[in-house]
Amino acid sequence: MSRTFTPVQQVEQSIVKRYHEELWSPFCKAIRRYRLILPGDKIAVCISGGKDSMLMAKMMQMLHRHTEIPFDVEYLIMDPGYNEINRKKVESNARFLEIPYTIFESDIFEVANAQDRNPCFLCARMRRGCLYKKAQEMGCNKIALGHHFDDVIGTTVMGMFYGGQLQAMPPKLRAKNFPGMELIRPLYMVHEEDVIAWKNANELSFIQCACRFTENCTMCDNGQGGSKRQEIKQLLKKLKKENPTIEDNIFASIHTLQLDTMVGWKYRGQEHSFLELCEKTENEPC
Repeated sequence: MSRTFTPVQQVEQSIVKRYHEELWSPFCKAIRRYRLILPGDKIAVCISGGKDSMLMAKMMQMLHRHTEIPFDVEYLIMDPGYNEINRKKVESNARFLEIPYTIFESDIFEVANAQDRNPCFLCARMRRGCLYKKAQEMGCNKIALGHHFDDVIGTTVMGMFYGGQLQAMPPKLRAKNFPGMELIRPLYMVHEEDVIAWKNANELSFIQCACRFTENCTMCDNGQGGSKRQEIKQLLKKLKKENPTIEDNIFASIHTLQLDTMVGWKYRGQEHSFLELCEKTENEPC
């Protein structure tokens, strides 16, 4: 007699079975490879309401249920000023996925959208600060965000094209203004196309971007925004047709930086030059 699964159990089964190689395996691999979760951690899993953070929350819940690593988890939703439809959508999805969440309000959208320049940068910075503060109040030492493999690649290319620097999005980092707090990215090795495939296979619907600049398309999930990040995404999509491994190569490159070929670099805010190495060692490209 075959077992009958509840809707949320079907979602969980799809993660560990149908999408094991695409979702569960890279999720667990990133946690091991980058030591994202350590014994005694209490992690605030931050849910924005999009497909990525919701999937991350569900997988963190499943990991917490079965792992031998002793850690605690809280599921945190910040309402930065959602309209009523988006607020209800985020909460209903969390309830459907049986994720026990804590929700709190802020006025981030109101403050950020009043700015003429760089409202998105300000919004992201304020949101992270609010999440750190709330998580710390709840006794957490880490927050988990839903950035995935494609975000890592996009950030690297954007830094080169528009920032004039080689930089990456690290899988974890310490908070500058919140002592003892860290940020981790459990979806670091998960591809966005696989998240979308999982979402569609389970007939799930999430908000895309609840910002007031774009909330008219929050349910469309079409990824056709006009931002620089979307330009890079479309460019990589074209290049991938010519070279299917291009994204994997970019990802590998941030793990294998050849520092002895770099002309300059910055470490902990201090600039360095290859000339420093030339003065200390022989056979350097001086």
